[in-house]
Amino acid sequence: MPESPSAVSPTRPATALDRLADEYVDLSARLDPFLATALGVPGHDAEVTDHSPAAVAERTDAARALLARAAEVPDEDAVDTVTRAALTERLGLEIERAEQRLDIATVNSLASPLQSRDALDQMPTDTAEDWQAIAERMARMPHALSTWVESLHEAAEHGVLSSRRQLLLGAEQARGFAAADGFFPSFARDAVGDDRQREHVAAAARTAAQGYLDLAAQLEQLAPRAPEHDAVGRDAYALASRTFLGTPIDIDETYAWGIEELRSVVAEQEAVAARINQRAGNGGGSSVQAAKRALNADPARVLHGTEELRTWMQDLSDRAVEELAGTHFDIPEPLRRLECRIARTGSGGIYYTGPSEDLTRPGRMWWDVPPGTTEFHTWLETTTVYHEGVPGHHLQVGIQTLQASTLNRWRALMCWVSGHGEGWALYAERLMDQLGYLADDGDRLGMLDAQRLRAGRVVLDIGLHCGLPMPEGIAGSAGGAWSYQKAWDFMSAHWGVTEAEQRFELHRYLGWPGQAPSYKIGQRVWEQLRAAAESSGTPVRDFHRRALELGGLPLSVLEEALR
Repeated sequence: MPESPSAVSPTRPATALDRLADEYVDLSARLDPFLATALGVPGHDAEVTDHSPAAVAERTDAARALLARAAEVPDEDAVDTVTRAALTERLGLEIERAEQRLDIATVNSLASPLQSRDALDQMPTDTAEDWQAIAERMARMPHALSTWVESLHEAAEHGVLSSRRQLLLGAEQARGFAAADGFFPSFARDAVGDDRQREHVAAAARTAAQGYLDLAAQLEQLAPRAPEHDAVGRDAYALASRTFLGTPIDIDETYAWGIEELRSVVAEQEAVAARINQRAGNGGGSSVQAAKRALNADPARVLHGTEELRTWMQDLSDRAVEELAGTHFDIPEPLRRLECRIARTGSGGIYYTGPSEDLTRPGRMWWDVPPGTTEFHTWLETTTVYHEGVPGHHLQVGIQTLQASTLNRWRALMCWVSGHGEGWALYAERLMDQLGYLADDGDRLGMLDAQRLRAGRVVLDIGLHCGLPMPEGIAGSAGGAWSYQKAWDFMSAHWGVTEAEQRFELHRYLGWPGQAPSYKIGQRVWEQLRAAAESSGTPVRDFHRRALELGGLPLSVLEEALR
């Protein structure tokens, strides 16, 4: 399955399999306009996605048809071999999950049709014409949400529902989007154009908000029929984990590894904290909390206001691009532009959105600042800028997007696997420490805080959903069976976040099983692959280039392709 350097050269002609994959991208964009916007495929920005049972079946049939047609054409080169393996794995899982109604019935806080409003963030907003498309889409959002409600009820008739907790939290989130001080009124106030145009946008925003209020009522209506328990069980978890990783895991071995990884990161963090506390003279010994207080009290590490935050993010990101390009990484010129922005929903978190297919929309790093938050600490977030920017998601997703002419559009635009992508970004954080960019103990403590959280996610997510006993002899663990409260106490001992952020995180894990561990498990695979490459004499820079030019892949396919 390996791809030679010549196999991904710019002169590679499209194969029969490439043409099928490219056609599937256009078909998927037509059948899912929200996906089209996310991918940067033009022509669908005023449309909304139909989530009805018939529309879901049509998309599933399209996946089946592609696999059937692909089986009729031979591989013409090594690129085709990898494409076929990735298509078979990804679309096979998509079909399997659709047949069980798993994705359409999922209600959670980050990745379900509930978050359809996220598509508006990625639409252009510079002209009156841009806002006309936005208004048309917002006016149609109640229809998109109502078709999802149709599928939710259909799935419920077959006994497939998210937990009661997730349905009620979803209703709360929907009402938050629609509130007078929520997303839609705030978003509409930024419209450009004359008074008539601005009122048109405002009216469309009110229509969209009403659609979310109607959705909230429907979710609350379904809640009494939903299961009370949060855990999905071992069998369902194995499928969910494979979906996010692109490879099966040994659940018990991975749980044990996660516990030991958490212990290792805690010890490393305490060693750094001891140095910080010694310099601060606070008598904190190896206390991580004492070190955090010392760092937070340092005015040189504090940013005030969202504009100062955005400027700092942009400056740090630009500096990383400039210094890493041509030294540790090959960074193509089109990817040396990354925009840092403040998001609008106020739900918290930092995330990345990739460039459009034609690169007219650049990659963007977003900070979703909660209301009332006015101070930000650079020691905690330096590592996050590297995670979301360069050498993290922006380098990875950007290089993948550039491969459309050398691989195919499906691999360049649509093949996203969390264990590959989030694993790479977490690997990038550790790599920046190894390259000397986190030599400052404060910044390094922040990186280790992120690593500790991700290791803790492996333990909590697998343990709670699979019914494994809590680990013995580790902070925050009371032993015995996991529960909501025990998970909260465990997080309180290891997650360095606010109470609101911690509550959001816990609800995320409960509603999105298998996704949170994909970061750390993916990082583990990336580190193993680099070690294998170095042992065979491959320079690290060459390993990074070759691996990233393969694009996003299931981890099982990536491992085989790099052999």
